[in-house]
Amino acid sequence: MRLSNAHKTLLALTAAAAFGGFAATAMRDLFDAPVEAAPAAVVPATPAVAALPAAVGTTPLPSLAPMLARVTPAVVSVHTKQRVRVAVGPFANDPMFRRMFPQLTQERINESLGSGVIVDAARGLILTNHHVIEGADEVSVTLADERTFTAEFIGSDPDTDIAVMRIKASNLSALPLADSSQLKVGDFVVAVGNPFGIGQTVTSGIVSAVGRSGLRGLGYQNFIQTDASINPGNSGGALVNLNGELIGINTASFNPRGSMAGNIGLGFAIPTSLARGVMDQLVATGEVRRGTLGVESQDVDPRIAAGLGLSEPRGAAVTRVFAGSAAAAAGLKAGDVIVGANGQHVDDRNALRNFEGLQAVGSRVELDVVRDGKPLKLTASLREQPRALAGAELDPRLEGATFAELPASLRQSGAGGVLVESVARGSRAARNGLAKGDVVVAATSGDFDDLPGFRASFTRAPARLVFRVVRGGGRGEIEMQ
Repeated sequence: MRLSNAHKTLLALTAAAAFGGFAATAMRDLFDAPVEAAPAAVVPATPAVAALPAAVGTTPLPSLAPMLARVTPAVVSVHTKQRVRVAVGPFANDPMFRRMFPQLTQERINESLGSGVIVDAARGLILTNHHVIEGADEVSVTLADERTFTAEFIGSDPDTDIAVMRIKASNLSALPLADSSQLKVGDFVVAVGNPFGIGQTVTSGIVSAVGRSGLRGLGYQNFIQTDASINPGNSGGALVNLNGELIGINTASFNPRGSMAGNIGLGFAIPTSLARGVMDQLVATGEVRRGTLGVESQDVDPRIAAGLGLSEPRGAAVTRVFAGSAAAAAGLKAGDVIVGANGQHVDDRNALRNFEGLQAVGSRVELDVVRDGKPLKLTASLREQPRALAGAELDPRLEGATFAELPASLRQSGAGGVLVESVARGSRAARNGLAKGDVVVAATSGDFDDLPGFRASFTRAPARLVFRVVRGGGRGEIEMQ
């Protein structure tokens, strides 16, 4: 019987897996076996174990080495330094002491290690994670050939954890970016990075899930989940397919005992379909502009589902459509339930917000809507999401304050409201007690959950304006005079 090439490859993989399992079991038994004294005995000589063959029949055993020879030169180690000043002396932990004697401090250098991926050899562009270079005063990049260069910061986006750097160097290798939207659960992947600073390391696994979101504290999300080991220091490294193409930027691993406990097979990577768009905006303008529908929404619970004639409690129920918004132009109405966007399920309002946050200004979005119990499709062209509002534009009592959206990481942890981004010294807002960093979670102006809702709540200014504010873990109320 003649075997096809596919059968030969399957046979080779099966043989390799069997050998690996045998070897692992043997080593485990060797290390787990208790040490005991035993009488000497004459044991017949055992035959030597044969070496793993180079081929099964005429089919060579599969190896990742040829592909990795092309990939590893494009994966770099990222070394950051941050200068911080710390108080010294027996009263260093006393805030009053530090305020009275600021000169009694010393400079300390915090250093950290991560990874990065060269994606444009001609321009020396490197993709990494925002959290790898956040707050750094100096960033250097070491290539696989041991050359080290100072990196120039191009821009970063905390909400997607993407950063772009540039180095001036010759003879660079870059990875081509694959279409990550074509990934399927079960596809083989390889992670390359610099875990724990021990040097470039390669791990392999499969795609465990795609489109993963809902992880607390990680901003806008559309992660590739993989069981390839991703440990501290792997952040910013490459996740590649078997063709050696970049499909993701490794960003996080999950472990209930903390990241330093090591890998347990729950790793996450930012797909190239997302990273490419963020990178292009950062290189062109140094910042990221996001699109928005311009709606407020709420989760669909069983009571709302029954009232709207839905078959299941799923989706984002529109409670308000802002005038002049993309949603208004598309014909969306209060009472509509958005259950899908561009073919993706929208299970709740956080899923809708996450979807919006990953779209560029001008993106055309096809919405799956339920209206009066009947399915409906609407098409919207997203408009720019406002990033900040001057308080004086909303109400004279807020003169001097600037309000901004909460960082996506806070929203993912369940927070809602708006951030007081700045307060001018001596301004009316400052005299009223508002401070930079406050989070306004409620106001007598009306209900709101985000910056557009906050703006809309001032359609009719209230006679008495009171803010409920979160500051430093405490809550309080401030009346704006």
